[in-house]
Amino acid sequence: MKEKELIQIGYTSKQSRELANDCYQKAISSGVKKKEAKKMLRVILRNPVAFLTDSLWGELAKYLYKDNTEEYVPEKPRNLISTYESAKTKAPFKIWGNDIDPESIRQMQNACSLPVSIRGALMPDAHVGYGLPIGGVLATNNAVIPFAVGVDIACRVKLSVLDLPPSILENNPARLKKAIEEETRFGVGATFKPRKHHPVMDLNWNISPVTKENKDKAWDQLGTSGSGNHFVEFGLLEINTTDLPLPPGTYLALLTHSGSRGTGALVCEYYSKIARQQHTEIPHELRHLAWLSLDEHAGQEYWEAMQLMGKYAQANHECIHTHIAKNLGVHIIWTVENHHNFAWKEKHDGKELIVHRKGAIPAEKGQLGIIPGSMASPAYIVKGLGNEESLKSAAHGAGRVMSRAQAKKNLSWDRVKNLLRERNITVITAGIDEIPLVYKDIDKVMEAQKDLVVPVATFYPRIVKMAPAGERPED
Repeated sequence: MKEKELIQIGYTSKQSRELANDCYQKAISSGVKKKEAKKMLRVILRNPVAFLTDSLWGELAKYLYKDNTEEYVPEKPRNLISTYESAKTKAPFKIWGNDIDPESIRQMQNACSLPVSIRGALMPDAHVGYGLPIGGVLATNNAVIPFAVGVDIACRVKLSVLDLPPSILENNPARLKKAIEEETRFGVGATFKPRKHHPVMDLNWNISPVTKENKDKAWDQLGTSGSGNHFVEFGLLEINTTDLPLPPGTYLALLTHSGSRGTGALVCEYYSKIARQQHTEIPHELRHLAWLSLDEHAGQEYWEAMQLMGKYAQANHECIHTHIAKNLGVHIIWTVENHHNFAWKEKHDGKELIVHRKGAIPAEKGQLGIIPGSMASPAYIVKGLGNEESLKSAAHGAGRVMSRAQAKKNLSWDRVKNLLRERNITVITAGIDEIPLVYKDIDKVMEAQKDLVVPVATFYPRIVKMAPAGERPED
């Protein structure tokens, strides 16, 4: 793009224009239309936080976010200062797993230093996030922290067993690939035309200025899968117990991971900004831990917007699964799903608390959930054990051991091609920052939380699609 045009959009510094132009050119090369790419440059300038982890626009978003707020946590961890070091008491928390990075623990300590915090827990898949670490569970007294819920509000995982023989994975994989390609979309700004239809769009979207303003955007994105670690997979589900609605055996299953798309991110940023304005006493380094009281209008409004985003994310998955099954001409015979990046009103320690689970799932006794690994490792269907020490929570996945920037710089598909081939896994598209080497060993994560959940079935991925970014595996 021409420098004058970038300046007109709002990229006033030389470095921001260079980054914007680089991302613009990459977008065009990846197939994004020029008009859409220019629109994205305007969107990211207004709300960079929604794109911080995006594989295509993330570098620009990080620069803009850091430049505007100086709050972005860089790749190299820095020492954080506890918010209330002089406080007489701090909320206790317990850690699961013995390989948690010090920065995540420090973030959890900071969150437990808040005057509204009651207690917390850190899951074995933990890694650094904004405010609360990914894998962090925090119970607060009548207060909600937007960044302890997360940017992708109500991100969830859903599995459906389809009425097709598992042999189709070998005999006719093209049929399954076609269904994925036709019935969902990946990438930032991905939309459907004509729009998908779901009753969630008939709900009251006027509960918040953010949801009201972005209803059309959300509707356009209904049924899409986004970017980052979101995926759609076909694979084998092995059931070895009689405790589930289906008898023991091997089934064809569809597994998806996505959330509330761009609107959820906008809700998070809007209300976090209000929270930061209310709590200027919080040190600058920890302002992502700013909270909203549920006794006040902004807190109530965020809570209602969060609930709506939860219903929207659930509808998003329902659209993907229903339309893929319809594309294949088959029935869904059983489903299971759960979400993370949410806050719940729950009773613990004899009183009602607000339990934030950022990258963690509810694990009430007997409650079913799904814990994915990576594109080359199993996902586990689990039953919760209702462990009160973890606030009845469990890990939401394997957890990253490497940042996206590090992965793009140091890894290549050659490192995992043999592994994918050995496990009969076909990757339609994915970024280098999502290959198996960037994740913890899912079986070690499961071992570390055996007092939180028990596996009851195992899903083995065979056909995987993620956002097409960076390098891709060659046949």
